[in-house]
Amino acid sequence: MDDTDPRARKVQIEVLRGLDETQRILQADSLTVEMVRLSRAALREEMPDATEQQVLLRWIEVVYGKGLAARVAPLAGRLGVPA
Repeated sequence: MDDTDPRARKVQIEVLRGLDETQRILQADSLTVEMVRLSRAALREEMPDATEQQVLLRWIEVVYGKGLAARVAPLAGRLGVPA
């Protein structure tokens, strides 16, 4: 699914091609950080009464699976987010 106008997509590709390796890595990192922030914010909205730890554990479950979330849950106090 792509809702970007083909002309805008062409400009985006030209801009990306003009970036050097470091700039591309920084761009990818920035986009990744923003997507994590947005996905956690969406979960927070779905779980208004949850603690930050609960939201983070749910995010881990959604992104990495129930198995990892179950293994991380006993360590929730060490996640660096408020209970």
